[in-house]
Amino acid sequence: MRTVGVEEELLLVDPGSGEPRALSAAVLARAEADDADQGVFEKELYGQMLEFATHPRTDMAELGAEIVRCRKEAARHAGEIGCAVAALATSPLPVSPTISMNRRYQWLADQYGIATREQLVCGMHVHVAVESDEEGVAVVDRIRPWLPVLLAISANSPFWQGEDTCYDSYRSRVWERWPSAGPTELFGSPERYHRRVADMVATGVILDEKMAYFDARLSERYPTVEIRVADVCLHAETAQLLATLARGLVETAAREWRAGREPVDHSVSLLRLAAWQAARAGPARELLHPRTMRRLPARSVVRGLLDHVSDALADTGDLERAREAVDGLLRGGGGARVQRELMERTGSLRKVVTECVRRTQG
Repeated sequence: MRTVGVEEELLLVDPGSGEPRALSAAVLARAEADDADQGVFEKELYGQMLEFATHPRTDMAELGAEIVRCRKEAARHAGEIGCAVAALATSPLPVSPTISMNRRYQWLADQYGIATREQLVCGMHVHVAVESDEEGVAVVDRIRPWLPVLLAISANSPFWQGEDTCYDSYRSRVWERWPSAGPTELFGSPERYHRRVADMVATGVILDEKMAYFDARLSERYPTVEIRVADVCLHAETAQLLATLARGLVETAAREWRAGREPVDHSVSLLRLAAWQAARAGPARELLHPRTMRRLPARSVVRGLLDHVSDALADTGDLERAREAVDGLLRGGGGARVQRELMERTGSLRKVVTECVRRTQG
């Protein structure tokens, strides 16, 4: 059974005002002083962000429990210095981000200017184990059209600098400002994949292979395919669902490859349109169907993803729980809907943030 690990980026906020606070260095110092949390938390591009990584897991319930534990520990360490954590993919309130100081981040600031200064966004990355680079590239080629559906499920960033953006995932639109971000063409082999990344680095536009910010890529650190399309999810159960579906996608793609089935050859142009539609609509309106690239109700497309991976999920014992989680998401809406309903009810983005702080821990 394939292992799965999750990386989540959380927003550090003032518990009273809801405004982001650049206190990641202090929170990390607290975490490093705790033996149980050494190596779990990492700093990110901005001082207003905190990242954690779970251990690789085969059991999805255990992974979900670890996500909850890491969120609670992040909240505890943050609370010790007077701030809080929120699983928000963008800050609803206006913010002037503070770049963390190191050579790499300074290079990004110098190279990309305002595009770097606008990257206070929080994502969720899912690592799914693969047996080899050959299997990994075969998977990357075959999951491409399904990734916008994962984005729609995760959508949790409707507000930006104090305004409703009209997108469910505005984080993904900001993320696309990196020159190497987004969907990829078919690679066909590990040799072509690695050659493409090397050619990108050789241009000097990106710093190194870590900056190949593809929607799905071979991890440079682990024997995994890393899926990078999702917003950080407001609720931990949605994060668990995303991880479950991601493993199902990887296993289904690997089976298709072993059976000799060719990947769907959608153009990058169409994949970008599918990602845009997913960011705009979230899981409640219309999405482009991964096979036809035509609009259908999001409910139908999300259930189509579940059908696509159902054999793989049944084999790992995850199918019924995934069905229940999908049904709950489609009934209640995702993080973007929750944020907008809170705003409509309270009339206050500050109250939106403070309620999301509470929901972050479950």
